[in-house]
Amino acid sequence: MDSKNSISLENFHIPRWKELPSIDLYLDQVVTFVNSCLSPYIFFCSNQPKGENELLTKTMINNYVKNNLIDPPVKKQYAKIQLAKLFVICVLKQVYSMHDIKKLIDIALTDSNVQLAYNNFCKLFEEALLCTYNRKDFIDKHSSSDNLYLLKSVLLSCSYKIYVENITSKKSK
Repeated sequence: MDSKNSISLENFHIPRWKELPSIDLYLDQVVTFVNSCLSPYIFFCSNQPKGENELLTKTMINNYVKNNLIDPPVKKQYAKIQLAKLFVICVLKQVYSMHDIKKLIDIALTDSNVQLAYNNFCKLFEEALLCTYNRKDFIDKHSSSDNLYLLKSVLLSCSYKIYVENITSKKSK
């Protein structure tokens, strides 16, 4: 891994619950906010022109609402819980189907409230990505919690996909 990607990944931070906007956002604002936070890292390898590799679009959000992955907006505005779920969806959709994502979100919320589950997801995904690029172990196979082991496995699979796409795009240039 070159030092440019290392620096980028070390600065990678998904906004935690308290860092999400405290006011509800309109669709355009949601798209801009999520893409500005995630696209440089999930697509930092892309050789496509900016705009063609958007991680989240208005159409995608509308599909997530139709498929009950997120609640519909209230007065055309999206609240923190919808933003948090969109961050989770954008990471997980690298590997998983909408149906699988819905099941995984439901599992995560059975043992925890949304704020704790979301903050844990963010922290663990950042760790998984760094471990993948630094070739370090991420999963403690003796974890006492089945749900924690599941979450770490899911996040590691997403991290591997991002890593593979980054390496293959560099080699094809």
